[in-house]
Amino acid sequence: MATPVLILPPRYTPDSIALWHAATRAGWRSERLQQWRVPDWLHGERCVIYGEPLFAHAIAPELGVRLIEPDADWLVHLPPACVRRDVRCTTLGEARTVNTRSFFKCADEKSFLADVYACGNDIPNIDVLPADTLVLVAEPVRWEQEFRCFVRERTLEAISIYIRDGEVAEGREKDWPATEEELAAATDYCQSLLADPAVHLPAALVIDVGIMADRGWAVVEANPAWGSGVCGCSVDAVLRVIETACPPQDA
Repeated sequence: MATPVLILPPRYTPDSIALWHAATRAGWRSERLQQWRVPDWLHGERCVIYGEPLFAHAIAPELGVRLIEPDADWLVHLPPACVRRDVRCTTLGEARTVNTRSFFKCADEKSFLADVYACGNDIPNIDVLPADTLVLVAEPVRWEQEFRCFVRERTLEAISIYIRDGEVAEGREKDWPATEEELAAATDYCQSLLADPAVHLPAALVIDVGIMADRGWAVVEANPAWGSGVCGCSVDAVLRVIETACPPQDA
């Protein structure tokens, strides 16, 4: 089997640097593209991509990579007990007509800041996005804690706290502090989710789970593993999940 090549975007970030080191430990090669153009020598190589969605989708076809990610409306189709709030998937055109305070999130690309807005017309960049852009509209809730879970073949490979009381949980030492009890509870919940046959999952993804005020544990959202922040997760485990999320197109 060919040694994978980790493809990284031009912009240096702590996560991309950490994954470069993980790839080196795994015996992989790495290539940080200086622009969104693929060097000739990469054609025919077994490539694994890490980067923001626009970057990944732009280069994946030329590299022969199939990007695995959750469906845009994945959250909507979960069992209600996994969601614990009203969520629907609609178009931006329809979202514009929502006149109540709601949480709005672009369903398939980060084309605008996901946040609670007074109404649909307050969504930023609303005039430059196509009306058929998919948008998740949800009941506003308060999350006490959120945890990032890297999942491969229905197995939890890595977990880290992500948000605490609405703030990014990264500590002063660039760590992501959480107690053993907090991580154990989040692990138990995620594993129960993965064991539920009613929860349909792609081969690899990131699932954010959390504790909702007055309602308990629920799923926050899901995102592609190849484009998600590592937070405090084991970067070596994350690399394995990303590899599964970037199979060859003919696989």
